[in-house]
Amino acid sequence: MTIKPFSMLLCALATSGAFASANASSVPTAPADQFMTALASHCGQAFAGRIINNLPASSTPDAFEGKALVMHVRGCETPTQELRVPFHVGDDHSRTWVLTRTDSGLRLKHDHRHEDGTPDAVTLYGGDTAAAGTAQRQAFPVDAESVAMFEREGMNASLNNTWAMEVEQGKRFVYELSRPGGRLFQVEFDLSQPVALPPAPWGAGQ
Repeated sequence: MTIKPFSMLLCALATSGAFASANASSVPTAPADQFMTALASHCGQAFAGRIINNLPASSTPDAFEGKALVMHVRGCETPTQELRVPFHVGDDHSRTWVLTRTDSGLRLKHDHRHEDGTPDAVTLYGGDTAAAGTAQRQAFPVDAESVAMFEREGMNASLNNTWAMEVEQGKRFVYELSRPGGRLFQVEFDLSQPVALPPAPWGAGQ
């Protein structure tokens, strides 16, 4: 029995199509995209947090100690490109973490507002990822724009800041600030137990 040329062509096309499909499905997603996807899976939910590290110990009262700490995955209009996560400290609703997808990774900015919605003198500071990171952890060394702001405001201790975030979908989220000399601040949020939604962050409306 002979195989007709048309049948051979169909076989070839089917084989190449299956190969292309397998190839496409095996292309790994960038860690930055996996990170954003994991965090975006909690869009519309809020979670309580606790301080797990605040070093070195200070003799003066800390602005975070003894306050209810709540994160709210709120700004999810384009979740693969930008996420806005207000960080509420007691009755202080001034802080929002802004995560943006860039061509090379992720950018973290801290949007700080006064109660009337106007920007704080120190706002939109942060940095871009310098490495691919992982689906669970992304680190953001301070950028030049933020360094200039810190210098202008006399915040010399912040000139070498690195921020980091960790997410384990459905389990926990960690926000971290570190700098040379032993400074380490970490807040851990329980993603397995949503809490009541907090008010809108200052400047965001309802």
